[in-house]
Amino acid sequence: MKKSILLFLLIFSILLTRAQEEKSVSTNLSYKKEVHNLSTDKKVRTAFEIIQDLEPETMKELIELTEIPAPPFMEQKRAEHFKKMLQDAGIDSIWIDDAGNVMALRKGKGNGKTVLFEAHLDTVFPLETDVKVKFKGDTLVAPGIGDDTRGLNMLLTIVKAMNRAQINTESDILFAGTVGEEGLGDLRGIKHIFNQKNLKINSHIAIDGGNIGYLVTKGLGSIRYKITFKGPGGHSWGAFGLANPHHAMAKAIDYFSTAATAYVNEGPKTTFNVGRMGGGTSVNSIPFESWIEVDMRSLSPQKLKGIEQILLREMKRGLDDYNNGVKKGEKLSLSAEKIGERPSGDLGDELPLIKRTAAVIEHFGYKTSVSAGSTNSNIPISLGIPSITIGRGGKGGAAHSLDEWWVNEKGAEAIQFGLLLLVAEAGLN
Repeated sequence: MKKSILLFLLIFSILLTRAQEEKSVSTNLSYKKEVHNLSTDKKVRTAFEIIQDLEPETMKELIELTEIPAPPFMEQKRAEHFKKMLQDAGIDSIWIDDAGNVMALRKGKGNGKTVLFEAHLDTVFPLETDVKVKFKGDTLVAPGIGDDTRGLNMLLTIVKAMNRAQINTESDILFAGTVGEEGLGDLRGIKHIFNQKNLKINSHIAIDGGNIGYLVTKGLGSIRYKITFKGPGGHSWGAFGLANPHHAMAKAIDYFSTAATAYVNEGPKTTFNVGRMGGGTSVNSIPFESWIEVDMRSLSPQKLKGIEQILLREMKRGLDDYNNGVKKGEKLSLSAEKIGERPSGDLGDELPLIKRTAAVIEHFGYKTSVSAGSTNSNIPISLGIPSITIGRGGKGGAAHSLDEWWVNEKGAEAIQFGLLLLVAEAGLN
């Protein structure tokens, strides 16, 4: 009984926190009319029908892509396969850029604007992970099947539907399968795209969420460090008295946790987490190194910079305080390596792209909730370029776990939603 109560309180706390972070937005009449007119266009209606007819093929391709491993920095095999799929779907101008992103250009009729529409190729799972799709009734179970293979799957079907329905747009559309979105990939694919001086992108839509009605509109920034304390190492008995990196690291973590807790208790929400630690060779050896990996997040660039400074300061303080007590042998050294940086940003809820997306969501009978997230959208938002991350639909869960699952519940509707939003943003010609 006590466990049930604690579980209920935990779930309630999580839901309450999420509700506080999410915000409902509405649209105005002009965007509603625009979306209604587009949805009744003959070619768009035809594309909707094609998406529905393509469901068996779409599901087959989802399984096909899911079963190609794609850890960060090892996405090449999946990228090559996805490129061929796009070519077969009818895009001629397609290439893999220097970062490994699959890029496919669908030319518009010449208003000079470009919409980037993308999903990421990589998953969080190591190369040796079993990614074979298993069926449990109507549920598909496999690591990465939702996050974000389903996003790639949606892109592919949207390309097919637009081509077969002969939909032309005013703006150019750049379809992309991006690398390095997850973990230590550090958004390297999308960073590369927006760092190209000869490539001007006017708006960006990423597919990397859950429900149709849930949008990421704010970039949740993060900074990540690997901190390493190093010493001479030695036998726990024979070399006793030599500096111990683990002991110093423990002192430094305590200093950081105390100072960081006081810092995050005020102002915009900011978080910190020591997520990984390691070092040492055996229980009877003084370790020669001790390391931790630290993740810090905030919507506020100022708060993020502040907690970064606290981390570096308190690590140095822990090192110095420990070294002051070392009487035998070499003192410890410290290295701080920044292993990730995702900029934060917020362009406001009145952004036309957000209002237009809300109108499309309402067209499908859902309410729009906006929130912050750490996605590919962080980069364009930080640069002042309109960007959102939309959901992939269906019903899924257990993302980033070996038991990740997805059910094709109104899956075609999510693809229709993506197509209608893309055509609304790119302009129907």
